[in-house]
Amino acid sequence: MRPPHWITTGVAVAATAAAGSVSTDPSSRWYRRLRKPRWQPPPAAFPLVWTPLYGLIAVAGTRTLNRTGGAERAAFTRAYALNLALNAGWTVLFFRARRPTAALAEIAALNVSNLVVLRRAARTDRLSGLALAPYAAWTMFATALNGTIVALNRDG
Repeated sequence: MRPPHWITTGVAVAATAAAGSVSTDPSSRWYRRLRKPRWQPPPAAFPLVWTPLYGLIAVAGTRTLNRTGGAERAAFTRAYALNLALNAGWTVLFFRARRPTAALAEIAALNVSNLVVLRRAARTDRLSGLALAPYAAWTMFATALNGTIVALNRDG
């Protein structure tokens, strides 16, 4: 017997959030020494933003999976899983590996993945697509922030 979609999406999103949380260390000496733009939110803002975003990602995934079947569901599941892996992978590259340039390339792939997942979800359920829109927007903001950090720290 398969678990309900809300359980599988909830567990997958929670695992993604946990991986990101464990990998993030804004208090590390390395991160504190990076030059950052003035418009960067304070570290405390990030969990306040990501918590509802992860909730929306789980809800959108559940709604989409509940409204699809067969090949369409399988394709969405693959796209959704890839998206969550890319989401967690950015944090590992940026904070753990300390590779902002590699993280920038990775987040560009995440942005493409966001559009694919959002499009598939919206095609199935308009509300699911709307639920993913803030995630896509925030990731674009994070891309700009990541790119600016790379540019500000090119010489060292």
